[in-house]
Amino acid sequence: MSAHCQLTGAKPGFGNTISHSHRRTSRRFDPHIQRKRYWLPSEGRHVRLTLSARAIRTVDAIGVEAAVARIRARGGEV
Repeated sequence: MSAHCQLTGAKPGFGNTISHSHRRTSRRFDPHIQRKRYWLPSEGRHVRLTLSARAIRTVDAIGVEAAVARIRARGGEV
């Protein structure tokens, strides 16, 4: 599963792990991505979305119809 949110566009950030001796090694900060299944009443079917934890709260607030409309407006496929 790619670490990319369909709704917010959140994707990994990159940086360094700094040890006690101050040596730097590359690391990756992944968003908290989950696959979630929602019922889409307008199309009479379930949709499976790849969302970050923040996006799941957004869907709870605005509703799945509005969230799918935003995803499609960004050029995403549902």
